[in-house]
Amino acid sequence: MTVFTHDVVIVGAGLAGMRAAIEASRQGADVAIVSKLHPVRSHSVAAQGGINAVINPEDTIKDHEFDTVKGSDYLGDQDRIEVLIAEAPMNIYELEHMGAAFSMVGEGEALAQRHFEGRLGTIDQRPFGGQNFPRTCFIQDRTGQALLHTMYENLLRQGVMVYEEYYTTRLVVKDGVVGGVVALDQRTGELHLFRAKAVLLATGGYGRVFSVTSNAMDVTGDGMAMAFREGVPLEDMEFVQFHPTGLYPTGILVTEGARGEGAYIVNGKGERFMSRYAAGKMELAPRDVVARAIQTEIEEGRGVKGRPYVDLDLRHLGCAKIQERLPQIRELGINFAAVDCLTQPLPIRPTAHYSMGGVPTDVNGASTLKGLFAAGECSCISVHGANRLGGNSLLETVVFGRRAGMAAAAFVKGTALPEVPAGVLETEKKRIGALLDARGPESVPRIREELQTVMFDKVGIYRTEGPMKEALAKARELKKRYKDIHLSGGSLVFNTELIEALELQSLLEVAEVIALCAINRTESRGSHFRRDFPKRDDQNWLKHTLARRKGDDIVLDYKPVAITKYPPQERKY
Repeated sequence: MTVFTHDVVIVGAGLAGMRAAIEASRQGADVAIVSKLHPVRSHSVAAQGGINAVINPEDTIKDHEFDTVKGSDYLGDQDRIEVLIAEAPMNIYELEHMGAAFSMVGEGEALAQRHFEGRLGTIDQRPFGGQNFPRTCFIQDRTGQALLHTMYENLLRQGVMVYEEYYTTRLVVKDGVVGGVVALDQRTGELHLFRAKAVLLATGGYGRVFSVTSNAMDVTGDGMAMAFREGVPLEDMEFVQFHPTGLYPTGILVTEGARGEGAYIVNGKGERFMSRYAAGKMELAPRDVVARAIQTEIEEGRGVKGRPYVDLDLRHLGCAKIQERLPQIRELGINFAAVDCLTQPLPIRPTAHYSMGGVPTDVNGASTLKGLFAAGECSCISVHGANRLGGNSLLETVVFGRRAGMAAAAFVKGTALPEVPAGVLETEKKRIGALLDARGPESVPRIREELQTVMFDKVGIYRTEGPMKEALAKARELKKRYKDIHLSGGSLVFNTELIEALELQSLLEVAEVIALCAINRTESRGSHFRRDFPKRDDQNWLKHTLARRKGDDIVLDYKPVAITKYPPQERKY
């Protein structure tokens, strides 16, 4: 057991974590990243379509703000949205200067020559859902992957220490102050204490709570669960975004950029049915609207060939455009659905995609627990409210990752290293050892599958009180059954069975919070649609949910939404 000491420890190596690390290091802090994956395998790599910013002279900051507020169904905190939108252009240009090769207007030899001569072209932008201007910058349909690699290169250049393939098991807290984390080195099976003056969570979302999801296997809500165990509230966890276009049957993401480039969604009758749901925006309505429309078509028997999917038709875009702007989508269709989108429509259905909720923070990433910061999808700055606009998530990671890194570096200056509880490593070693020795009758994969199925079926796109209460009861039953799991033991070296058991504990805790918060919000808003309460209720529910652990119970509280410029109005598209 080894003790490492740094000024700032960042848990997670996606875009938010790496951007925070780079900024904190630039400010002179001794920074380390602790990640359960190699950084370029972080889930930010799966973001495809693009990143929003007002960089076209014909676009305006006010329009981007309003689109974001309206897209959030008026639950986004408008003072924080103003920060996100105002700082977006600067962050785009900084990404380009870091080496991000954005797709440019006039791609081809002429553009390459301009780059060679040192004169950059104009960054291209495509339309995205719920926006009244094409403001989404992109790198083909691999934007997240390209930005993640760019960030990693700059992280190495900055000399930030990275502890990769370390699974963080707990926050270390004493007297209401965070003093570090405990993490398991997966390569050796040893537990280590990472002492720090500040800890920044950048662990991403929890998509694996659901059986059909665009999220990778490792997206299990670890950071949210760790904070929750230490008394930190979780905010707005009932708001789960289902992306309209998940590849059938896997749920793998098909970027909104496909619709931005002009793809159609058609049902089993060959109808572009979005005219019935959002005639003004059609396929480029916000994600919650399009996802519900697709689900309705499927449930009413208008799926393709009677199956639970509809078609995404790109054929009219032509081979040249698809190969230039959407090459990965074609590859995914061929590899995972045996469909070439040049000649056949892609089968799609909604897929669990993104968490609007998470650890509540201010605009500088500071949480309610002293010394704890958060950024990216695991945080809830509340710029997305009840529904996120496509292209705003990558923007959030770099804008608030940068801000959180800067704030953490400022926090640690002149701050003494906090004390840690006596014997914390030994205590955690006993806990992990007991889990490894578990020989009960229950199976980790079986519990996980039951949880994912009930959450997708009963706390999914459409919600009703009865089924949600059944899901909550099931989640609590599975938490009890988890105490009787069986692990096969063996070596601690790359014991993936142990890691999956630890991840399942996070999923169970997060699922319980999602279900409880969803049951309690008796209205429909954004991604949270109640069939038994189908209207938005601003009089009673224009407020954020806060869920806090109190002993074995979860206590719900509420706080107001910050409204500065845009009072709530009817949301039509």
